Amino acid sequence: MYYKYTAIAQHCQVFSTIRIGKNAMPFHLIKGTFHVTNYSPDGDTIRFQPDNEANIARLSGVSAKFNARRHVSLRLEGIDTLETHFSGLKQPPPLADDATDFLLDMVGITNVVWSHERRNIASADDGVRGHIMARSTDKFGRIIAFAFAGNVGEEDGAEVFLDQNRLSESVNSKLASEGFAYPTFYWGLFADLRDALTETVAAARDAGKGVYAVDQTISGVEIASLKTITDEAVILPKLFRRLSAYIKETGGVAGFKVAMEASEEPVLDLRENNFTHFDTFIVEEDSVIRLTRRPEEFVFDPMPERIGSDFPALLATAANVKEASSTKAMAVGPAESMGGDNAYKFHQRVEKLLS
Repeated sequence: MYYKYTAIAQHCQVFSTIRIGKNAMPFHLIKGTFHVTNYSPDGDTIRFQPDNEANIARLSGVSAKFNARRHVSLRLEGIDTLETHFSGLKQPPPLADDATDFLLDMVGITNVVWSHERRNIASADDGVRGHIMARSTDKFGRIIAFAFAGNVGEEDGAEVFLDQNRLSESVNSKLASEGFAYPTFYWGLFADLRDALTETVAAARDAGKGVYAVDQTISGVEIASLKTITDEAVILPKLFRRLSAYIKETGGVAGFKVAMEASEEPVLDLRENNFTHFDTFIVEEDSVIRLTRRPEEFVFDPMPERIGSDFPALLATAANVKEASSTKAMAVGPAESMGGDNAYKFHQRVEKLLS
């Protein structure tokens, strides 16, 4: 339970920031160019080359990861588009691909030629001018940003306050407005910007645009196999990532709720102003999985101390423990790959849930 208690302390420190009505801290305005050739962008990630790398160094968080071409990955703030290459899996086309195409169009990249099965972009008229507004990086070294096409009057590196009008000009907001993106909020996104994105999403949902014409996150999806969520049913990408990891490890959805309880993924419930875990809002009924809340009603914790590869191992451990629960024996499973201390803590979580 170590992560639970340390996370609560961290949550108390950031709670006032989450509830601030207007953004009280400026963003860094960073000018540069967008790049896609020989990359695999999706609807919410794209490569960026800043004019001045010193501006990137001013962002909080881990050091941004530049590649040999001096490009860095952007992760668009406040939204989540359908997956196109998550652990070799993608969510149902054409909507997943449409989001990527829309992003490229919005930043001004043209004449895009994809390789076989859209695995990467073979050629494009990229290197187009644009700018971002950012404050931090994530644990993977990506810049968390609002992206904008074209040049802007302020100086490169200027500190600016992002209001709702300017937000609406961002690629992030435009993706949400057309129904290509779900709202997905993390600590650090100011309440006024979050509320503005929520309004944008509500309008897209009411109009049945994009994903909202077919979304099954709340209504529920009966999962016969992994193919159900890769080829057929459209659901919130975060739920897709958790479900697909679990199904790949276990072969089915039985026990998914237990595994999610064991993972203790922290969220702030905006409806009740209460810290809880993501599993609180997951329902598993036979082979049907659904959420009980819309995604804009959560603020997720980016879990900077949790290694990304921990989750699949935890899920497999949960499944193993479930099978062994009739004898109250702890199963030894893939969680051991996390290291003894972490594996022991994860085993404890699962055993408690099944006791």
